[in-house]
Amino acid sequence: MKRIAVIIPCYNEAATIRQVVKDFRAALPDAQIVVGDNNSRDDTADAAREAGADVVVEHRQGKGNMLRTLFNMVDADCYLMVDGDATYPAGQAHELCDKVINNGCDMVIGDRLSSTYFNVNQRLFHNTGNRMMRCLVNWMCRSDMQDILTGYRALSRRFVKNFPLRSQGFEVETEMTVHALEHSFKVDSVAVDYRERPDGSHSKLNTFGDGYRALKMALALFGEHRPLRLFSIVAAVLMMAALVLVTPVFIEYFQTGLVPRFPTLIVSGFIALLAMLLWVAGVILEVITRNHWKQYELMLMRYDLDASRQFLSTKNF
Repeated sequence: MKRIAVIIPCYNEAATIRQVVKDFRAALPDAQIVVGDNNSRDDTADAAREAGADVVVEHRQGKGNMLRTLFNMVDADCYLMVDGDATYPAGQAHELCDKVINNGCDMVIGDRLSSTYFNVNQRLFHNTGNRMMRCLVNWMCRSDMQDILTGYRALSRRFVKNFPLRSQGFEVETEMTVHALEHSFKVDSVAVDYRERPDGSHSKLNTFGDGYRALKMALALFGEHRPLRLFSIVAAVLMMAALVLVTPVFIEYFQTGLVPRFPTLIVSGFIALLAMLLWVAGVILEVITRNHWKQYELMLMRYDLDASRQFLSTKNF
């Protein structure tokens, strides 16, 4: 029987955590429910224990730090990750987990944006930020994901135990999605309803601060996973700037046989040289990235082989 763990990272969610634990206990009665208390100043931890959940405490602030601890401490075949603010329905939890357990998916995303999110959430900057991140990640990874920043997703043990999580805050969802897409994990999505926070519950998401960190993480991952494309774009822009600067100099030279603007010629030459150096750096980094990708794939193969041996050792043929 497959083990399911519902992991709920929380920061000051005493107003909602009881209901969240109760709802997911009803939806997944055999699952282990673990609440991560990330320095809450209210009675989130006590409320979670009273509702019947296990509680893990993480003193390093940030959702990424909390998830890193939960991933390390909890052992399961399927991890259902959900926020503790009662905005995600527990009624669709079984559908997300079923795709991991029975369909072999490594990540199943609870897609809010294809459902009720834009009707419920009227915050313009949040909605714009979600669309921007979706377009950026899809362009970067050549994918067609509908919701990049959702906090409701089911994850396989294979993904969780081989995910080198680096984020500290809310940018963790971006890192998680890009990692899954770039390393060809099997990803699927389920359209889920989104609800507004209940009365007495307040969002900890900083629209501009957390949005900036998520965008910064996406761009950093772009440079890390697609260095040749990134450096080629920068090199092309610099080369075009060099051509714009040097073209009048060449025109004047062909007309008069003189080069009166030597500083412009020198500057454009240095810019063109910098563009070529950046492109060469991109080629070198691309080779290194592909080598790292191969090493990661070999590690996954060893992990899958060990898992298969462990499974066969428990069977009698």
